[in-house]
Amino acid sequence: MSQRKRAGHPPPLQCPSDTHSAPPSSSTARGLDHERRVKHSICMVSDFFYPNMGGVESHIYQLSQCLIEKGHKVVIATHAYGNRRGVRYLTNGLKVYYLPLQVMYNQSTATSCYHSLPLLRCVFVREGITVVHAHSSFSAMAHDSLFHAKTMGLNTVFTDHSLFGFADLSSVLTNKLLTVSLCDTNHIVCVSYTSKENTVLRAALDPDIVSVIPNAVDPSDFTPDPSRRDDSKITIVVVSRLVYRKGIDLLGGIIPELCVKHPDLHFLIGGEGPKRIVLEEVREKYQLHDRVRLLGALDHKDVRDVLVQGHIFLNTSLTEAFCMAIVEGASCGLQVVSTRVGGIPEVLPDELVTLCEPSVGSLCAGLETVIARQRSGAVPSPAVIHRQVRTLYTWRNVAERTEKVYDRVCRQPVLPLPARLQRLQSHCGVVGGSIFSFMAVINFLFLLLLQWLRPDHLIDVAVDASGPHSRWGPSLEKETKESNRDCQRLSAGADTRNF
Repeated sequence: MSQRKRAGHPPPLQCPSDTHSAPPSSSTARGLDHERRVKHSICMVSDFFYPNMGGVESHIYQLSQCLIEKGHKVVIATHAYGNRRGVRYLTNGLKVYYLPLQVMYNQSTATSCYHSLPLLRCVFVREGITVVHAHSSFSAMAHDSLFHAKTMGLNTVFTDHSLFGFADLSSVLTNKLLTVSLCDTNHIVCVSYTSKENTVLRAALDPDIVSVIPNAVDPSDFTPDPSRRDDSKITIVVVSRLVYRKGIDLLGGIIPELCVKHPDLHFLIGGEGPKRIVLEEVREKYQLHDRVRLLGALDHKDVRDVLVQGHIFLNTSLTEAFCMAIVEGASCGLQVVSTRVGGIPEVLPDELVTLCEPSVGSLCAGLETVIARQRSGAVPSPAVIHRQVRTLYTWRNVAERTEKVYDRVCRQPVLPLPARLQRLQSHCGVVGGSIFSFMAVINFLFLLLLQWLRPDHLIDVAVDASGPHSRWGPSLEKETKESNRDCQRLSAGADTRNF
């Protein structure tokens, strides 16, 4: 039965290869190139996806939607979230596999490098995947997928969304894992030039295989609405996870100092996390219940409604690779004050952001400068700021640049096992290289066992929900129209006969 199903299904998508035919004439070159461009079959893999919300989750979803719009097939593999398990479909036929993997810490799965191979192999084979695109250094599932994809001979891409240090134990262990994962990955994407430098140093990479493709926001989701804010007071908005890395301790020092100096100043804080207790203690100690509102966790759809109530957006992060939050704040027409850390100085033009050192004194000075400009009316209108920001970062531009990465990756060979072992030995040192080479051999033997127990040709091919052979979109629309026309003909014939 499975073989019959496969026989009637279009062949798996293949990566484009270099051709040596004569170039077409200049008048038809662009059209032929567009027609010959092979559409990729992409699997995005990360522990972080909907219903969990954050920068990585938003990046994966928006990029996937734009790639589907460009005609590529995209599926997402993540771990189960509560009762959300199995296969789910999102907008435009975006298929999501919620795999039954055990969560260990902070929504990241436990890993043994082997237990996820049967599940991920099934996804890759069922969907005819040609490119595996893993996201986030914090995601164990992303590292597993790179390891398994290279064992299966698939092209791999990795996007790093974070910055890491080099001194503490956690960073040392993560950097060693990243070195192993990326030493034979085809291409790496970083979201800022600072992030690229950090990743190249951490994983000892060749800079030529690392590209910089920034994050983006959908400007239609973050539009200004000055009527929503109260101009009789000045409102500072903070939307962030309430964790140490986001500088919530700095925020706890800023609030009482500025509230004493400016009686008309109010804080609107959205987000949840272990550092919420710091803000509650500050509010209680200085009796600021009517001037500091803690909104708790926010759905992504509610973030814009909070932003448009403010005049100033404050970001106190201690480390950031890109920081989409300040782009969202600026897109809603707010004045932005942020710490000068990581890749943040690359994100917005100088006239749209006030950068400060990550200290209470520097942030207070920056905020007072912006407050004075706000009171004097020497700031551009929210509509003017929005018009400037909406052209800076768009998901369609991100998708176009990512598409070029896929085209480049699929022209590169995937290292066979002997070459992989040699690369691991030379890249990871004598001891580490030997350990991970042994793990790669075991992974390869485990794959052979799985292929013997259940050969690839016995795995049912999934119906495409996106891509050139999609059963959603134009093909489904065409079938629906033809079905409606048949029903109309039948109805007309029945009416005639009755008459």
